[in-house]
Amino acid sequence: MLQLAKYSFGVGDRFAHQASAQLRAFEQIRRDGVDVIPVWNKSNREHSFIGSEPASVLKAAKKAVEQANWDLPWHIDADHIRLETVDRFLDSSDFFTIDVADSIGKPPERNHLATFLKNHSELFGTLHIPGIEDPIRISGDGLELIAEKYLAAAKEAGEIYRHIVHAKGAENIIAEVSMDETDAPQTPQELLVILAALSDEGVSLQTIAPKFTGRFNKGVDYEGNLVQFEKEFNDDLCILAHASKVYGLPDNLKLSVHSGSDKFSIYPIIQRALQKTGAGLHIKTAGTTWLEELIGLAESGSDGVQCVHEIYAAALDQIDALTGPYASVIDIHRDKLPSISTVAQWDSKRWANTLRHIPNHPEFNASVRQLLHVSFKLAAKRGDSYLDLLDKHRDIIAKNVYENIYDRHMRPLFLRSN
Repeated sequence: MLQLAKYSFGVGDRFAHQASAQLRAFEQIRRDGVDVIPVWNKSNREHSFIGSEPASVLKAAKKAVEQANWDLPWHIDADHIRLETVDRFLDSSDFFTIDVADSIGKPPERNHLATFLKNHSELFGTLHIPGIEDPIRISGDGLELIAEKYLAAAKEAGEIYRHIVHAKGAENIIAEVSMDETDAPQTPQELLVILAALSDEGVSLQTIAPKFTGRFNKGVDYEGNLVQFEKEFNDDLCILAHASKVYGLPDNLKLSVHSGSDKFSIYPIIQRALQKTGAGLHIKTAGTTWLEELIGLAESGSDGVQCVHEIYAAALDQIDALTGPYASVIDIHRDKLPSISTVAQWDSKRWANTLRHIPNHPEFNASVRQLLHVSFKLAAKRGDSYLDLLDKHRDIIAKNVYENIYDRHMRPLFLRSN
């Protein structure tokens, strides 16, 4: 059985040029004494925006792994796939993020609901979950409401999972279920019911991405109540440990934090929870590597700065089309977006300071960063002219990619603080 390691870290590489720089961060954290497994991920939406194919992700990752003589596992994630999009990923992926958020709230078939309620009397009443201070209580009506909300999503996850298994074999895949791109966070009670339903569907998931309280916007820090997040995260860890025992789910079942890049304020919370419980973690950082490309180009000099300037100008002009698909995971304040005439005066240092995610830096601009985060298709439209710049300024871009992953992400997540 293909098994996901205790700590795994999802990285995106929009233009398939930074896999080696990304892998350097994994090599360094390994030298620090912690094995973290790379998972290169790219969604169907991202492939369609760029015009790439899933095989390109595998090719770039394989080249980096071979050049580095990396001898630990590594994986390719078909990110946020659905039944209608999964087939193009089957040949090149071994990790499948099954996204069923759109089915949350759809009414289940009545006999499906009745069977679930009949078969799961253990979910009624007061539940004492090891590690959770207060008992969890689910009334009969409450259980029915939760089941009505999530059974259709669990059934869809089962259909997609079985489709993948039929094509590749259960022993050759890692399954994740994603329910994070929805409006409301899942409570511990709901998560427990979801896991029971996924078990009924035969989904041998090794990680699940629930929606947590607060905002997980692309490429910027977490916004929300840190005390509440800490309680939710720790309670969810206990729910997963309980469910893996009670429902026969894989014993390495772990939480996945989606849009986890740059969530600096919750990293100490996650790190404490991992150290306390011994639990594993999967975290996805996705598009921040593309931003590090822009920072590296800005730092590289005249042609790089001009490229960044032109992409930003186009992004301002097409802001509604670019931000629409990401409306639920960005908060851009348009009054804080500088004009074209303003940025025309910026030099390399000012562009890098604006984009690099150092929140207390006086020149950092979260709105500019988020806009450019979702504007990668504009670079794709430049074709070889953009890729040629990545090759020309490879070293300075690689330095930014490596430092972002290792210094800002891996160290606070996986190394014990002094």
